[in-house]
Amino acid sequence: MNRAFSRKKDKTWMHTPEALSKHYIPYNAKFLGSTEVEQPKGTEVVRDAVRKLKFARHIKKSEGQKTPKVELQISIYGVKILEPKTKEVQHNCQLHRISFCADDKTDKRIFTFICKDSESNKHLCYVFDSEKCAEEITLTIGQAFDLAYRKFLESGGKDVETRKQIAGLQKRSSRRSRCWIQELETENTELRNKVQDLENQLRITQISVSPAASMAPKSPSTDIFDMVPFSPITPQSSTPTRNGTQPPPVPSRSIEIKRDLFGAEPFDPFNCGAGDFPPDIQSKLDEMQEGFKMGLTLEGTVFCLDPLDSRC
Repeated sequence: MNRAFSRKKDKTWMHTPEALSKHYIPYNAKFLGSTEVEQPKGTEVVRDAVRKLKFARHIKKSEGQKTPKVELQISIYGVKILEPKTKEVQHNCQLHRISFCADDKTDKRIFTFICKDSESNKHLCYVFDSEKCAEEITLTIGQAFDLAYRKFLESGGKDVETRKQIAGLQKRSSRRSRCWIQELETENTELRNKVQDLENQLRITQISVSPAASMAPKSPSTDIFDMVPFSPITPQSSTPTRNGTQPPPVPSRSIEIKRDLFGAEPFDPFNCGAGDFPPDIQSKLDEMQEGFKMGLTLEGTVFCLDPLDSRC
């Protein structure tokens, strides 16, 4: 875990693992805003972003605007920023996208973290005023990242290469299945053509022998066994035979192209287990693995604000 996560040795976790994995830890804070930064980590990067946002907040405060309050919900699934009354989610920062988190020991209120935006892929620095809970919130985010990374490894994140091999085998199997289906459809088409030729020959034979059959003592509707003769081109009549028995129904031949010789639909590998293999699962696994490998860096006193800046 040292490669993926770094924090000071004297820091201890604030919550139980169950609290972050099964629920979330809520915090109330003031949201100064977010701004784009050039680097995912660094003390200078955080300091410049904080000064920029606090200067903008001073201007808005002089115009009569108050710093908005938000609720932070921290869990192994990410850091949610919500409107405290309506519970509307304003930002949802996934943990594997958070690369840097810091709090100011001289202020005890300001803390910030850097997160990579999921749409623009830009690094954004979020800054908060947490009413003397900055260090606790920073450690909570660090603990959530630690647990999320462990859960990612336990759930199969370390087998990304194996999943890539399975995906490759699945694609090759799909190609073979498509070839096999095409061969079956071609064979079915040839068999249908042969059956159609036999039906045409039977029709010609019946037409040619019908005058002679009319001279026979027996009724032309029955054979020598007093049974209705079979005709593959004539629908089964519901009229009973002379012996009073009802002839068995003749099953209709399916003409659907998507059915094989046994009347079953051909196997479609693209519809088999589609829910288990969504198209974008590999890209998401790669993204999470890359984010967790970058790791989360927690810092203590990473920036010191002037007395004027601390009064927001």
